[in-house]
Amino acid sequence: MKRIFLLALVGWLCCQLAGAIQYPKKEIRAVWLTTIYGLDWPRNKAMSEASRIAQQKAAIELLDRLQEANFNTVFFQVRLRGDVAYRSDIEPAAAIFSGKCGKLPGYDPLEFMVKECHRRGMECHAWFVTFPVGSDRTVRAQGRLSVVKRHPELCKRHKGEWFLDPGVPGTTDYLLGLVREIVSGYDIDGIHFDYIRYPEAAKSFPDKSAHRKYGKKKSLADWRRENINRLVGRIYDCVKQIKPWVQVSSSPLGKYSRIPRVPNAGWTAFESVYQDAKQWMAAGKQDMLVPMMYYLHDNFFPFVDNWVENANGRLIVPGLGAYRLAKEEADWTVNDLTDQIDYSRYFGAAGCSFFRCGNILSNEKGIYDELRDIYYRYPAQLPPLTWLNDSVPAAPAALHVERLPGELKLSWKKPEGETQDLTYTVYYSLRDTINLDSAQHILATNIRGTELYLPVAEREQGYLFVVTASTRYHIESLPSRETYYYLSEYPK
Repeated sequence: MKRIFLLALVGWLCCQLAGAIQYPKKEIRAVWLTTIYGLDWPRNKAMSEASRIAQQKAAIELLDRLQEANFNTVFFQVRLRGDVAYRSDIEPAAAIFSGKCGKLPGYDPLEFMVKECHRRGMECHAWFVTFPVGSDRTVRAQGRLSVVKRHPELCKRHKGEWFLDPGVPGTTDYLLGLVREIVSGYDIDGIHFDYIRYPEAAKSFPDKSAHRKYGKKKSLADWRRENINRLVGRIYDCVKQIKPWVQVSSSPLGKYSRIPRVPNAGWTAFESVYQDAKQWMAAGKQDMLVPMMYYLHDNFFPFVDNWVENANGRLIVPGLGAYRLAKEEADWTVNDLTDQIDYSRYFGAAGCSFFRCGNILSNEKGIYDELRDIYYRYPAQLPPLTWLNDSVPAAPAALHVERLPGELKLSWKKPEGETQDLTYTVYYSLRDTINLDSAQHILATNIRGTELYLPVAEREQGYLFVVTASTRYHIESLPSRETYYYLSEYPK
């Protein structure tokens, strides 16, 4: 695949400006890309060919800016409120895309987003809203296509909103059907569960009759947690049977439980909404947790420690509240967020995710510039999923460099004998050695294909390159042999 990277290699010297900042070579840099209400995308409905093209162009521009800032993961919201952003045989297409519930906008948004993320070296995880299925207004708008109308036995109305009832056994089967069609039908890198919990004001959720019928004399609290635990386990096993490399993750509340350092933690996952996320990790039924940690100071730092301590070797990726930079929200400073990135990096987290994508790309208080120019200055590989598969692929052969007008074409071949899908990382140096442990030496990573096109200035310069291969479990090979290329205005 032809890839164009607008990278001025003279910028190599600018690394000295970074000072003492440590750049992780492996790190998740994610955003939640919200489709409900068109908050991040799409802003305009595709009701004609021209508007379809404009809708897709807006997504491309969004992803280009994420790529420019070296983001590597997109949580793309594919299930909104009982409606979806893909071709489903179970639930209707969301009206936000085409203007009409049940109608796709002339293309499949999930298929499109996966392709465009992969083209830019980013993973695409299907973000799935689990139990909420909408307000009364949403249900009316969906009409006979609404799950409330099609499966009223699975649904409960609570505080003016409709939810699938976690305590009714048929709910798990219904959700697994949706999971299967996403994982089977799309080349996603992960599936990510939001609202996989009981709703706000959960104590009054109307499930007492289900508890009497199915509770087996357990307390209401224990039974509710068991309902969620059982769903999490079945989802994980289902995904791994279909595509074992697809990562399964969730976004629990940011505070798991009340801890000694913060005994008055307020709203917590375990006590308030019956999410026993530590148990999910202990049982090995999650690959990654992305807790929604939209708090400051003592409501953030101790809980990062708490999540990391209970990770069971899996990935912890704190979710940061970029939306709270807005004056009308909490009027945070950029330093509030960057302090959280620093803490997460140094105390064992695998990266960070930002809610929402739009709050990053709007550059509220300069946050996008801060990430692009400083914190995410260099590309980062994705952390290895060694508990799923730790097999090391063969190394590619040395890459070939070809001079073209205004650019260099780098090409290599897939390692001989490798049948699995691979991605590639190209490293470079303007000196005579390459440090494979340094993010500063990564030219591009997560490349799907065996070509890279590199714009270069017309000046004399020597370049040293190597390439590595990685599996879909992010296990990296040994490097190829080094390739040295001397760029000169005149043939030599």
